[in-house]
Amino acid sequence: MIRKMKKIVYAFISILFLFCLSTSCKNKNAFYNDKFLLENDKNIVILFTNDIHCNIDKNIGYAGLKYYKDSIDQNDNYIALIDAGDFSQGSSFGTISKGKGIIEIMKKIGYDFCCPGNHEFDYGMQSFLSNCIDLKSIIHCCNFVDLRTKLPVLNPYKIITLGNKRIAFIGAVTPETFYLTPSEYFKDQNGNFIYSLSEDETGALLYQCIQKAADDARLEGADYVILVGHFGDYGVEKKWTSKEVIKNTNNIDFVIDGHSHEVYNVTANNKDGKNIMISQAGKNFESIGKLIIDKKGNMNVETITMEQISSNKDNDGNFIINKDSEITRFIENIVYRYEVALNEILVYDNQYNLIINDPETNERIVRKKETNLGDLIADAQRDQLGADVAIIRSGSISYEIKPGNITYNDCISTLPHNKAYLIKCKGQAIKDALEVGASLLPEENGDFFQVSGLTYTIDTSIKSKVIHDENGNVSFTSGDYRVRDIKINYLDIDLNKEYTLVISDYILANTETRFPMFKNIEFIPDRTMSDDDILINYLRKSGTNRYSNPYGDGRIIIN
Repeated sequence: MIRKMKKIVYAFISILFLFCLSTSCKNKNAFYNDKFLLENDKNIVILFTNDIHCNIDKNIGYAGLKYYKDSIDQNDNYIALIDAGDFSQGSSFGTISKGKGIIEIMKKIGYDFCCPGNHEFDYGMQSFLSNCIDLKSIIHCCNFVDLRTKLPVLNPYKIITLGNKRIAFIGAVTPETFYLTPSEYFKDQNGNFIYSLSEDETGALLYQCIQKAADDARLEGADYVILVGHFGDYGVEKKWTSKEVIKNTNNIDFVIDGHSHEVYNVTANNKDGKNIMISQAGKNFESIGKLIIDKKGNMNVETITMEQISSNKDNDGNFIINKDSEITRFIENIVYRYEVALNEILVYDNQYNLIINDPETNERIVRKKETNLGDLIADAQRDQLGADVAIIRSGSISYEIKPGNITYNDCISTLPHNKAYLIKCKGQAIKDALEVGASLLPEENGDFFQVSGLTYTIDTSIKSKVIHDENGNVSFTSGDYRVRDIKINYLDIDLNKEYTLVISDYILANTETRFPMFKNIEFIPDRTMSDDDILINYLRKSGTNRYSNPYGDGRIIIN
């Protein structure tokens, strides 16, 4: 009997020892088997936003986001809040505060993690790095590298514990940013490049940065690895799309995406053949992404629309969004602090209505006809960058400027999004670009060009040479051009001559799709400015007296 009792005791001790050993191994070895983990006692909910572009109170808004976050049952859910970039640029409020006002709001709401978007670099490297300090442990990026140390400038990833699960979030930004941002931002005072975004011809550098971060996160004990990348799909160079990133990596469970302003929940196979979900929540707070990891580890994603955060509609049919009152007051106080600077007067007693819409019919015409506001903006860009020609996408012009005093805020609101670059190109490229802009007339087109230093005629009786496919790509067929009688500084355009031309970063970002004529062009070093700064400087210098006719001075003739 005693012998039998000893055997039972020894057996019990052996089982207890093995259990303790397995527990010890689990704590020390990142690659412990998932069967040692208990099922999570709550669901994990990851809310995510992207491409807010300073729309602090538009659509859902930050106060609506906070209301929705707090409405989720916290007794049954662990909650994290994530952003995939382009949060600090896009409005006068963002510009005047250089992004710091937005950061205050994000910290107040309780964002857990974000990656930079390309527009976070718009205020210069010093401002970007200062904003990263303000965001402290929230902002991460694995492919923003200091070339002097060969190390990431920001921490590549962050592990957040939700219940008994450790979730790693990796930050990354499209290397397109390197080409869409003034090159001097990435240089030292001697003109040497000291920063990189892991840009190369194949995309391999980006994939390597992300793969290393994913592998390191697993070694540190992450149960899930989520890539938060500002990459996009539509209009993005293929090698830097989120799908190509997944195709060339593994150890990633889900991708929160941004950059291309789309709403999608799609999948792509990683390099091991595993199907990985990629999700993006649009732009400007039109919706919120919601990833749910349930108690058994199953993943599901959905898009939360304005209707789901609305209690009713107003008389115009707009959703009335439920909003957190504390955040609403917080935002109002921050905005008030910057109002004095925004109301600085640049032009006193402007006499003219600088138009987007026809003053007689109120129809938007800037995207299909010349207007005095288009002339003003194009003249400003040609003047400030010293170009032969400036062509301005009418889709970049957001608001009219009314008679009366013109303020700093008016300029930022009119041109909130883009940067202007000075390039060299042949006359043929200019002609092809004008043809793309004229291709949809008499329908409006955001790619219709307002111009300076140039005049031209559009013959709408001729079918355009430009073919638009369902993905927004353009190609040219044989036949006559709609655009003709092009003159640069009163002389017929020379299709083989090289001209200096101002174009926007938006055009440069879409050379694979809508503007192939600018795919291989020469940049003029250090000649770039933000659109709003150009307009502010020009108005201070020149005023508006030249722009009395709302329909412009006859640069574009449409037959």
